[in-house]
Amino acid sequence: MTKTDLVEKIQASIGLSRKDAAVMLESVFSIMKESLEAGETIKISGFGSFVVSRKAARRGRNPQTGEAITIEARKVLTFKPGSVLRDAINGEAV
Repeated sequence: MTKTDLVEKIQASIGLSRKDAAVMLESVFSIMKESLEAGETIKISGFGSFVVSRKAARRGRNPQTGEAITIEARKVLTFKPGSVLRDAINGEAV
């Protein structure tokens, strides 16, 4: 599913114009992006949580040369589905 598909589904279900649906979706994505950049967790009831966590620097190996390298510390984004979403995906009654 693409962003365009989401805009079309919003348009069909709410009755907004395509332009208004696109603006609304972009606004939601922008708010989510800003929150995640600030390190906040986003919890959406019935859907799941987006969590930013830190990975420490660690030793690694270049698979081509076998040379030891240091993999720098970084932030990673993870998504943990809520039980309602997990049950829906697995076809279980909610």
